[in-house]
Amino acid sequence: MSAQVSASVGCRTVTYSPAYTLVPTYECFNRCAYCNFRRDPGEDSWLTAQAAEEVLRSLQNQGAGMGHGGWGMRIIEILILSGEVHPQSTRRAAWFEHIYALCELALSLGFLPHTNVGPLSFEEMQRLQAVNVSMGLMLEQMTPTLLDTVHRFAPSKVPELRLQQLIWAGELQIPFTTGLLVGIGETAVDRLETLNAIAQMHQQWGHIQEVIIQPYSPGREEVWNHKGCSPEELIEVVAIARQVLPEDITLQVPPNLVQNSIHLLACLDAGARDLGGIGPRDEVNPDYPHPVDAELASILQTAGWQLAPRLPIYPQYDRWLAEPLRNRVMEWRSQIQQAYLMSKISV
Repeated sequence: MSAQVSASVGCRTVTYSPAYTLVPTYECFNRCAYCNFRRDPGEDSWLTAQAAEEVLRSLQNQGAGMGHGGWGMRIIEILILSGEVHPQSTRRAAWFEHIYALCELALSLGFLPHTNVGPLSFEEMQRLQAVNVSMGLMLEQMTPTLLDTVHRFAPSKVPELRLQQLIWAGELQIPFTTGLLVGIGETAVDRLETLNAIAQMHQQWGHIQEVIIQPYSPGREEVWNHKGCSPEELIEVVAIARQVLPEDITLQVPPNLVQNSIHLLACLDAGARDLGGIGPRDEVNPDYPHPVDAELASILQTAGWQLAPRLPIYPQYDRWLAEPLRNRVMEWRSQIQQAYLMSKISV
């Protein structure tokens, strides 16, 4: 969200990103026990460039398939979210080039790409930096004990491997999103360790713009099928995260995974200030549709909060972007400001 709009709407503001998710492929060499996203390698066709262009062009003058609480914002963020092709696979280079091309395409059509495709090499991150305004990777949990349970067949969930991404993102000055998956067998001590690791990375590099606190939510495709994270547990973790993490890191909770408005508002009271990307479908949690954001805005407004759109890059990181990306971001910030002013006139 732009600094000027934030100042206008006041301090009790909750942001979201009007977003659409492009999935290059669902195939993934990991087999996380709780996953509702993946397909086995070779069992999923890749999204073609033609199909991607058709989708993106259809989105150019649309919102995220819903009303936007009076703001009238169309889709801004294109989240490139992919299953993982093994680093040693003969298809890895083609997979990466496909992701890069989708980012270029999204940019060419006026959108702002944000890529989250699993652990990458330093060179891959460096290349994607040129066609993304931000990137992301969930740490999930730092404890290695999960490698014996839910991550037993997920080689890229080795904590040190994922932490390395945060280090490289800091070195490259990439605005970064990470987060915790809560309720997958970790302990309270494990959660604290993960939060402290994120805090330490940010204190060194200053590049973590937001941290997602995501509750494990059972789905129909997973093999684990355990009880989901309780709302009370989620609220507690949000409160702890707000105490542990630096103030300039925004806390995000996914509203489709916090289905009771009382619990969602409690998360805000505990320190969450962002609701993530809201679009037609949550690809990671397909059994939990995103709420209609106009209705979400109404719920929040009743409790004294205003829902406002933001970009996939926070304002303090604009200076890190190369000039072409920075110019595109400034155009969007201007559009958000204009939409805010129009919403006030229409009230």
